[in-house]
Amino acid sequence: MEIVVSQFGDAAKKVALVGKLDIDGAAAIESRLADLARTKGNIVIDMSKVAFIASIGLRHLVMTAKAVARNAGKMLLLDPNPLVTEVLQVSGLQGILPIVRSEQEALAALRD
Repeated sequence: MEIVVSQFGDAAKKVALVGKLDIDGAAAIESRLADLARTKGNIVIDMSKVAFIASIGLRHLVMTAKAVARNAGKMLLLDPNPLVTEVLQVSGLQGILPIVRSEQEALAALRD
């Protein structure tokens, strides 16, 4: 799993993930996401290049989203592919892990 962190305008940090969010991928992002979640602010996780997500990957995303919310921030998932979207929807986590389809939609959601 590859992880690249950049600034998303002045609204958030953008975390681009590339690869599989399986047990190895989740281990690769765990500490980086935890560090980002401790800082105050919003996080947009670009999921467009995540080919697969396992339950351990969902767990790390949920833990990060809850930590961000405790610091009065928002976390959004940007454009996951159809397979990953289906896993997120079937798991019933849309309330905790909201999905946006474009950067413009993400910016609008962060302003709400």
